[in-house]
Amino acid sequence: MLLTDILHFNISLLSSMETGNHSCGTGFTLVGLFQYGHMDTFLFTVISILFAVALIGNITLVLLIRLDRRLHTPMYFLLSQLSIIDMMYISTTVPKMAANFLSDTKAISFLGCEIQVFMFLSLAGCEALLLGFMSYDRYIAICRPLHYPVLMSRKICCSMVAGAWSSSSVNALAHTVYVFQLPFCGSRMVNHFFCEVPSLLPLVCKDTSQYEHMIVMSVLVLVLLPFLAILASYARVLVVVFQMGSGQGQSRAVSTCSSHLTVASLFYVTGLCTYTQPHSLHSPGRDKVVAVLYSIVTPVLNPFIYSLRNKEVMGALRRQMG
Repeated sequence: MLLTDILHFNISLLSSMETGNHSCGTGFTLVGLFQYGHMDTFLFTVISILFAVALIGNITLVLLIRLDRRLHTPMYFLLSQLSIIDMMYISTTVPKMAANFLSDTKAISFLGCEIQVFMFLSLAGCEALLLGFMSYDRYIAICRPLHYPVLMSRKICCSMVAGAWSSSSVNALAHTVYVFQLPFCGSRMVNHFFCEVPSLLPLVCKDTSQYEHMIVMSVLVLVLLPFLAILASYARVLVVVFQMGSGQGQSRAVSTCSSHLTVASLFYVTGLCTYTQPHSLHSPGRDKVVAVLYSIVTPVLNPFIYSLRNKEVMGALRRQMG
């Protein structure tokens, strides 16, 4: 009953915010990725292909982990959760952006913009935390293997995933509620391909500098801390592996850690660049290119980086294909 009451409260709050902002307009207009009409068909094709590749890659990985008993381990449980998040993450922005390539209006309703902001912040925060937990799993497996069954039990893994979802959702709800009760005035033209907090702040007709400090604090906790944990975990893993003195093990560890760090850095660094700058220093063109990296490219790369370079996953794929 408590969860139902909370959901009803959030829905009524969002509806009241939408009503309160109707004086400034009924929605927003998304400028899109580029403002060149002759490229719309080409961009629609490219984005649709990337979207399909991301869905197929992540669905395949989830099914493999579900069907193959050899992959029923904490590492692959966390990896399956990452794939589920990536599917939802890319589905939050790409379908609307692809539809706008073929549309003349490019409009999004006020409530639709709220939902997009909430979902994007929730999923991005959850992925940031989950990547940190995955690096912790590798650290325990390599540096403290005797304690692995205790420190990475099923209960602890489920607690990690639940903690990532709940903390990121609460953070996203707080930012969504605050942003959409601000007075929007003047142009309702969002110079972006989806509703994102930094792209909405220039449309607010009041000083948002104090709120931007709150954004930075949230990003430091949900993004920077997990990123630093990943760097520390992989650094310790490499130290332990090199102390073992196995040439083959060293090269494999370096290859695996470097690929994981590359994708993780692409996600974390681009997100930090966007959300830690005051909106007066933002460049819409640069922001949109950077947003493509952490909202589209990362969900496309994740299933391939974490599976194609993994012999256990490839073995499971061969077994399932007979």
